[in-house]
Amino acid sequence: MRNKTKTKVDAKQFFTQQLMSWNQDNNQRNMPWKGEKDPYKIWLSEVILQQTRVSQGLEYYNRFVAAFPTIVELANAADEKVLKMWEGLGYYSRCRNLINTARYISFELGGVFPKEYHQIIQLKGVGPYTAAAIASFAYNQPYAVLDGNVFRVISRYAGIETPIDSTAGKKEFKAFAQSFLDTEKPGLYNQAIMDFGATVCKPAAPACGTCLLSRQCAAFQNGQVNQLPVKSKTIKRKKRCFSYFIFHCKGYLAIRQRRQKDIWQGLNEFYLFETEKSVQWTTAQVKEWLEQQLAIVSAKVKSISEVQVQQLTHQQVTAQFIHIDLPSVPISLKGMDWIREKEIGAFAFPRIINAYLEGIPNKKDR
Repeated sequence: MRNKTKTKVDAKQFFTQQLMSWNQDNNQRNMPWKGEKDPYKIWLSEVILQQTRVSQGLEYYNRFVAAFPTIVELANAADEKVLKMWEGLGYYSRCRNLINTARYISFELGGVFPKEYHQIIQLKGVGPYTAAAIASFAYNQPYAVLDGNVFRVISRYAGIETPIDSTAGKKEFKAFAQSFLDTEKPGLYNQAIMDFGATVCKPAAPACGTCLLSRQCAAFQNGQVNQLPVKSKTIKRKKRCFSYFIFHCKGYLAIRQRRQKDIWQGLNEFYLFETEKSVQWTTAQVKEWLEQQLAIVSAKVKSISEVQVQQLTHQQVTAQFIHIDLPSVPISLKGMDWIREKEIGAFAFPRIINAYLEGIPNKKDR
């Protein structure tokens, strides 16, 4: 369910103003195509990065620009030469579309790259994201980009739980992205939000504690940072690593219900931080994580459990439980359900949590 307060104009204005301010004062993510106005080079960078990490794509981009400075030179190159330069990037249909589109623009359009969004999106291999990037970066046209970074930033800020890979989700996110757009500086804004997602609002361990958007961010306010964005078609991992933070505050505990279509749907759990690999938590690491992700600076780490294991039919779950004492409920956890500790037995939990809770009196946590 989306947090309705985020549809207010002031929340959107706050988002855009703060993002542009961050971009001007704090954005230090440098890449050779940033600020580029040549549509050919923008298009080239986007094609290379479609299924490639920036760190890998950077080398290929520089090589292509050095070998083919203009779209006409790329169009006139032999297929074999271009494919050889592409070697190692994979997804070779991208390279073939690159060659075909370069020749279409060079030989059919006189070497002039289309200037309007509706023309750009008609090019072979160009989708809505790439078309919006070219239109905004090269021609300053008001089209918002939607890539993984943007989906994540908007989902968390607006509290959108609609799956990003659903038809309804794509429509909803497109509307939000367009409404947040700085229409006077769309190119600068689009680069800013992508950089923000890559360096601040990261998939794992985002810097929420120092984020200038946190006081209006729905995910931060509701303790949902690690649950958003939602995907309906999740990759089924054989091994999953859960870190459960058990927050205590004056006789109360923070829990919440698992609502996503995943294991244990409908059951309750503590604050969850899921990672690809097990984390070897120390007291210092826990305190650093609490400060960076939840802006919690006054907390006592009571205990860190041994790793617990539960084998499900198709996957193995490992879990670690970290008890935290809080002097008061922080803003980042106000969205949790705070229950009396003595009433915890009235709530349904997954077996791995129940097994841990049942063993606490006789368990020596480190």
